Amino acid sequence: MNAQWWLAALGDTLIWARLSVLDSGIAEVLDNDGRVLRYDDETAARMALLDAEFRAFDGLDEDDAAVLGFDLDSVEPPSGDSDEDLLKRMVQKLPPRH
Repeated sequence: MNAQWWLAALGDTLIWARLSVLDSGIAEVLDNDGRVLRYDDETAARMALLDAEFRAFDGLDEDDAAVLGFDLDSVEPPSGDSDEDLLKRMVQKLPPRH
């Protein structure tokens, strides 16, 4: 299974979503509410994430991160041993900017 992290910035909060493409080609998005949204393919899932103003984390550069309100080096996708562990980390408050 291929997993990609996406994020959206709302004020001083980052919201994460995980896009996974199954061997069958079906795409699933785990959102910060714990829902798994299923799409026919990766393209449909990506379009839904873009429509919801999410950005692919691996496609961001320092300028993109600055526009979103954070330093790229200070943020990394959530990790956990299970989806339940991930859910606790999928909404992150950004540190105050100086």
